[in-house]
Amino acid sequence: MAKFNLDYYKQEDIYSDGDIEDVMLDMAKEGKNYENLPVDKVEFPMIYHFSKIRHNILNWYSFKPNAAVLEIGAGCGALTGMLCEKADHVVAVELSKRRGLINLTRHQDCDNLSIMVGNLNDMQFEEKFDYIVLNGVLEYAASFTEGEKPYVNFLKKMSGFLKADGRLLIAIENRLGLKYFAGAPEDHTDIYYLGLNNYAGNSSVCTFSKQEMRSLLEESGLPFMKYYYPYPDYKFPTEIFTDETLTSNSYGK
Repeated sequence: MAKFNLDYYKQEDIYSDGDIEDVMLDMAKEGKNYENLPVDKVEFPMIYHFSKIRHNILNWYSFKPNAAVLEIGAGCGALTGMLCEKADHVVAVELSKRRGLINLTRHQDCDNLSIMVGNLNDMQFEEKFDYIVLNGVLEYAASFTEGEKPYVNFLKKMSGFLKADGRLLIAIENRLGLKYFAGAPEDHTDIYYLGLNNYAGNSSVCTFSKQEMRSLLEESGLPFMKYYYPYPDYKFPTEIFTDETLTSNSYGK
């Protein structure tokens, strides 16, 4: 039976998709997916949180045997069940109690899962982790981390939770993604060209170019990097490329 920890919860769900989360909680209780619903009843958050395509971001990754995984910003559990199948122990951290309850309901039979609700910066852990998963989380670090360099401070804190040979697995949009030049709005704010204009007037979210990410990680004391490229994006990836396969493989395989 999965464990549910509210010791760090401050009675406020800071991040939410709104009342649709109540619908998703009922879906989880009834064991339903959006595929079981009439098409006109399906909303995007259902697909985003329940689609198994989300697993593709890491279901191919070779986790070491008996691994301990810390999943930050676990949300409604899009990746949590897959991580529980891969690892010996998973600690899933989520700011929102309602989202945590959806995750718990979906994965209550996972004996190797502990869900902790609250701000990560307030938490203490009894163990070090082999892997920390930041899937769509780093861009929001300034919203819940203090200091003049919140992204550096956040990454340094993450490295403190890792074992000596641990790894940080980060998935995030590229600030200079081609779709933004083609006119797509910035993913988090829905404002056109915001990221390309260096998030002028916005301090709540920030993504990075590849070189900016490299510099950020180096400044955070994390100089050893390997890059992967999800296609068409990291939210619903159907293919994962490396520096080598970008040139040797074609898209659409």
